[in-house]
Order: sequence, then structure tokens, then C-alpha cells
Amino acid sequence: MATRTFVAVTATALAAAAMLAAPPAGAESLRIGMITTLSGGGSGLGIDIRDGFLLGVAHADGRLGGVETEVIEADDERRPELAVQLADRMVQRDEVHIVTGIVWSNLALAIMPTLAREETVFVSPNAGPSALAGEQCSRYFFNVAYQNDNNHEAMGQHVANEGYERVFLLAPNYPAGQDSLTGFKRFFDGEVVEEVYTQLGQLDYAAEIAQIRAAEPDAVFFFLPGGMGINFLKQYDQAGMKDEVPVFGPAFSLSQDILGAVGDAALGVYNTAQWSPDLDNDGNARFVADFQAAYDRLPSLYAAQAYDAAQLIGAAVAAIGGDVEDTDALIAALETAEFDSIRGPFRFNTNHFPIQDFYLRQVVAREDGTLTNRMVDTVFTDHADVYAADCSF
Repeated sequence: MATRTFVAVTATALAAAAMLAAPPAGAESLRIGMITTLSGGGSGLGIDIRDGFLLGVAHADGRLGGVETEVIEADDERRPELAVQLADRMVQRDEVHIVTGIVWSNLALAIMPTLAREETVFVSPNAGPSALAGEQCSRYFFNVAYQNDNNHEAMGQHVANEGYERVFLLAPNYPAGQDSLTGFKRFFDGEVVEEVYTQLGQLDYAAEIAQIRAAEPDAVFFFLPGGMGINFLKQYDQAGMKDEVPVFGPAFSLSQDILGAVGDAALGVYNTAQWSPDLDNDGNARFVADFQAAYDRLPSLYAAQAYDAAQLIGAAVAAIGGDVEDTDALIAALETAEFDSIRGPFRFNTNHFPIQDFYLRQVVAREDGTLTNRMVDTVFTDHADVYAADCSF
């Protein structure tokens, strides 16, 4: 069942998930449908997206772009058919102006036809499949995170720079997994000794680790978000492989939401991302501090992307004077919105995907023993995806 959230904030309590009374009937508001994964496998990602977005609304005093903001939450349970039903219900019954929250690329692809048909804007805080960046792009779709290939392209470049010649690739068999390995191979100029796709949600990697051992690669690149990454890293370390064959991944394989569960098996591992908790800008420092104060945990990349999604929406709504019923004006404002992204430089390409920098990070332990990521280097500057040339609205 969907729940309605009105976000309020005080100077001393950044309670981003505070439930307040609804405004009087007929009051004008910006209605945002938050469809994300809140239960079952992958729920940690969806919870971080929801909480990061709500903190962004809280920082705007509950009024993105100066308009009272209502966030209507629903759990997609990581099921495409349910996500489609929820999208239809939010458009038809709740009359939302914007949909956000989707974690998984297959769910984004599933709901996009419904939203485009109903001329409803979808601001993705995570899912960025290649199809929606290229031939199936839509003027109603904006991705404020990345195109699926991008983080993996950055790691492909880093692994090549470090001189690794033979690499084993591992990812789950769904659109983002396929895009991830495509992206890595685009910038890695060595030999791919094996390219293995696992079941989405798989938790036992004994067979894959045996394949890695037999292949004798120089390195392993893996894209396994959420619980998949937790189990793989722990099993890889327990098998004694971490010291034999180094592993590299994108941020999603070593995100803040899983580091506590992975433990020391993650220490020292390099990953690539368009954001890091230690990026040196005032907005990022405020976001990290206030997220930890509000939710008693460090924010992940998913939370950071969702926070920027809220900032983007707020900037666009302000630019059109709060007239959220004018969808054409809203789209035009989103395309050119200016806001202080916590990741650094950011702008949209012609296909509504970001042009942005990508960083190399390493998992380290803080003084209190908490694991987190620290920025090491910049891999790409003003990096754009390769599919924009195939996009025509």
C-alpha cells in the first residue's frame, strides 16, 4: 500500500522521514511518486534512495522549488509487474507530477511506457539502462545518477592504466549487468579470460570462484550490488583468493550500504563512482553530516543520487514559478536546471543523462572502525555516455 509523506525540518532535527498531517483538501502541492524496493532482496538500496530523497526535501523545508511537496511511497518488491501497476495507480489515482525511486533497470524499462503514454516525468535516482539512453530514450525520462555503463567504463580505464592484462568478468544477468560488462570492455584493452553472468539475486558463488581459480586471471572485475556483493566478497576472501587475484568493481559492489556486512574482506578494494563521501564541497559535507544525524548511518551512493534528484526537481520547479501542472515547462526546466550537486560538476546531455566526473575510490577504515570509501583519483572528467547519438525525442 502506498503511504503519503510530508517532510518537515527544523534547525536542530533533520527528521527527513517525519510524517505530518496532509494539507487541506484542494491545497496545491507537488506530488511525487516514490516507487522503490523497500522489502526483500535489494531493499537496502531502495531504503537509501528513499531516505536520501526525503533528506533533500527536508533541506528544502518540505517545499521543493517553493511548493509544498508530498511524497507518495510504494514498495515495488523488485517485481516489474508490480512496478507497472504502481506507476499506473500513481498517475491515475494520485495524479503525481513526477515519479522517482526505481533501483533496477528492468523495472525502469517496464514502467517507462506507462509514464510516457501518460506524459508523466520520471526522474531516475539510479537505474540507467542503455536502451533508455539511446534508441528508446524519452523526453519524459531523466537520469540524475549515471548511464549504466559509466562507472564500469571508469574501472575498465583504471585496470588498463594499472597494466592488468587478463581479467575475469562477473555480473548478474539483467540489463544493468549486461551494460556493466559492456562498459568495462569499452575501456579495458587487455584480454577478457571469461565473462560470466549469474542469476539476479544469487548468493552462492562457489562455482564462480572455482572458475576464477581455474582461469588464473590477473584480476577480477565484478558488478554485484546489494546482498549479491556481500556474499561474493566474503566467499572470495574465505576461499583465500583476495590475496592471490585482486578484485575491482564499480561503486555498487562496494557501496556504503553493504560494507558493514562485508567487513574486512572489502578493505583496500578499489572501486569507481561519480560521488564519494569525502568530496570537498560544502553541500556534500552538509549532506553526509545531516544524513548520518537523521538516520544514524553513513550515506551510500544510492542516497547521494536520490538527494541530488530532490535538488534537481527543486531547481526545476523554482525555475517555472511552481507551475507543476505545466509538464512541457517542467521538462524544459529539468534540462537546464542549475543546482549545487554534491558530486561536483553536473549537466545533462541531449538524452537526459548526466555529463560528469568519475572518481577512483578505495575502501578504508575510519578511526572508529567503520568502513567507508575514500577518493583516490579522478579517472574521467566531463564523461558522457556513448548512446546519446542514438537518441532522438
